[in-house]
Order: sequence, then C-alpha cells, then structure tokens
Amino acid sequence: MFKLITNHEQSANNTIDRKALLFGLMSVFLSGIGFTIIAPVVPFLVQPYISNSKDQAIVVTLLTSVYAVCVFFAAPGLGALSDRYGRRPLLLICLSGSAMGYLVFGIGGALWVLFLGRIIEGITGGSISTIFAYFADITPREQRTKYFGWVSAFAGAGVVIGPTLGGLLTKFGYAAPMFFGAAITLINVGYGFLFMPESLDRNNRLQRITAARLNPFLQLINLLSVRKLKRLLVPAFLLWVPNGSLQAVFSQFTIDTFHWQPALIGLMFSIMGIQDIISQGLIMPKLLLKLSDGGIAILGMVFEIAGYSLIASSSLLTFYPFFIAGMFLFGFGDSLFGPSFNGLISKSVDDSEQGRIQGGCQSIQSFARIIGPIIGGRIYVSLGHAAPAFMGMILIAAAIPVLYHGKSA
Repeated sequence: MFKLITNHEQSANNTIDRKALLFGLMSVFLSGIGFTIIAPVVPFLVQPYISNSKDQAIVVTLLTSVYAVCVFFAAPGLGALSDRYGRRPLLLICLSGSAMGYLVFGIGGALWVLFLGRIIEGITGGSISTIFAYFADITPREQRTKYFGWVSAFAGAGVVIGPTLGGLLTKFGYAAPMFFGAAITLINVGYGFLFMPESLDRNNRLQRITAARLNPFLQLINLLSVRKLKRLLVPAFLLWVPNGSLQAVFSQFTIDTFHWQPALIGLMFSIMGIQDIISQGLIMPKLLLKLSDGGIAILGMVFEIAGYSLIASSSLLTFYPFFIAGMFLFGFGDSLFGPSFNGLISKSVDDSEQGRIQGGCQSIQSFARIIGPIIGGRIYVSLGHAAPAFMGMILIAAAIPVLYHGKSA
C-alpha cells in the first residue's frame, strides 16, 4: 500500500513520494514518444485521400484542429473528475483513449477514419493537464517550477526519440509509427495500473461536481474573470496560437519547401526534445537562481520570436540551414516558457484547485490550437509558406508586454 503524502507534509519537509515521481516522469517520457512518433508521417497518411498538395496542407491542419476541439470540450470535465476522484483513474483512462486513437488512425482506410482516430484521442486528451495536476500534488509549492522543468526534460527525451523512431519505422509502412505509438502508450497504462500511487489526498478532493465545472465556456469565463489569471493566460494564448500553427504545418512545410522525407522530418522534430534536455538540465537551474518565473517565461518568448524569424527566412530563401537554426532557437524558447508558465499558474491557486486550473489552461491552449492550425493552414496556402512564422513573430511580440505587466500585478 503506497503512503500518500499530502501537500502540507511535502511543504513541511520537502519529501516527495519517489514512486509517484518515477511514474509521473515515466508517463511524460512515454507520452512524448507516443505523441511525436506519428508527427513525421501524417502528411503521407493523408496523401492517398487527397488530389492536390494544397488540399493536403488544409487537411493536415484540420486533423490537428479537430483533436484540439475535442480536448477543448473534454479537458474541464476531466480536470473536475480528477479533482473529485483522484488523478490515477483519470490518467489511466486518458492514456487508454490515446492508444485507441493511434490504433484507429493507423488502420485508416478512409479520410473519415483518420478524423475518427483524432476525435477519440482528443476526447480522452486530458493526460497532460492531469499529469501537471499530479506533479502539483506531489511537489512542494516552492519547488514546482523546478519539477515542471523535469517534466519538460523527460518529455523532451521522449520527443527526441519519438519522431526519429517514427521516421525510421516508415520502412515498414506509413502506418507502422501509429501502431508502435499505441503499443508504447498501452505499456504506460500497464505500468501505471501496477505501480502508480494516487497523489490527491482525500482531504483535498472536490466534494461534488457541478454542471458549470463541465462547461468549457463557463470555465474560460471564470478563469479569465480572475484578474491575475487573465494577465497570465492572455499572453499565453497569443503564444499558443502560432505554436499550434507551426506544429500543424511543420511536416508539410519541410516537404513543400525542402522536399524532405519522413526520416529527416523526424530528426528535425527531435530538435525540440534536445532543447528541452539541454535547457532543463543545464540552463534552467541557473536561471532559477537569477530570474523569476515570469522573467524566464519572457526570455523564452524572445527566443521564440528569433526562431520564427529564421524559419520565415528559410522559406523566403529556400535555405534549410536557417530553418534548422530557427528550430533550435524556437525549441529553446519553448522549453523555457513551458515550465516557468506552468509554475506561475500552479502557484496562483490553492492545492484543491490544481485539476481545475490545469484543465482550464489545457482548454485555453486547445482553443488556441483550434484557431492556430486553421489560420496557419489558410495563410500557408494563400500568403505563402513563410506566413505562419510571420504570424508567430507578431503575436508573441504583442504578448510580451502583457505578460510583463501581468507577472508584476
């Protein structure tokens, strides 16, 4: 029987349930592999059902958007359920749904089946918010940014392996990465079922779930009505919109601009993971000694703008070294922004509200990733391949002063 350590006890003696920590980090690592292993092959899976390349770019971005739509509607309910019944059962359900989604996507056979796979995965797509709530449960408040950095680093390790492995597995067919992603996710479910301790103490659980807690629009309104949260979430939304666009068009961009194949596309996706490992292992600990969470988040945004500028230049000049350098800068900036922002958000609410706040944040992020791919796909086709990167430069530049004033409020 695992000993539950309450948040109060953790803060008092800085002890952490090591089995809980190990499962959380393992979940993040395997989720990173499972989620990114499919990234290099999505355009190639779509290609048989599309007659021209312009339609292909639109369909690829719509597949990203439909996943985000489902997460948007499901995340508040999953967050509320995890606050009421604990993180363990919800996390296992979410991971099982992801595995089923990968499997259906891999089976394919028609375009609607591909969308069905993304819908299934999206409806149970609350694993990320539940994992962050899980870490908020098991870590002392004053150390959460550091441990969120560990989450980012382990996710980065999965992201390093996932895309490259996905590209290599295409030798066995374009659907092979999907089936492997399903297998990896099911392994994670099995590990969690056997070894995962519950992290949420019964004294900190939600007593009942109201209908309002399940409504994503009401949750957004409630979150944004809190002045401190609004000043944090608005700039994050402006950052997540172009990030969602970049994620959606990345593979198609490299195919259309540089004529890359899945193995090379997967290798480039791995850059993001490498940046997470480097920044969390070597740079973030030093930055935490000198800068606040808000200062680190702003620094990450500046690096993302620099990355976008090089990505745009690589398209205009058809010069792939600029693209590689841009992805390094973007990945580094993203690895700084993520854990520092999650630290800011987590520290802004009580322990009993962690599931709600993380679910709400995921809903807002999903809403941005609904809009981002749709806008990105349209301007990619109509204004040119560099247009999504220019959008990123403009929106993040507008977000920095908002976050600067918000963090000091």
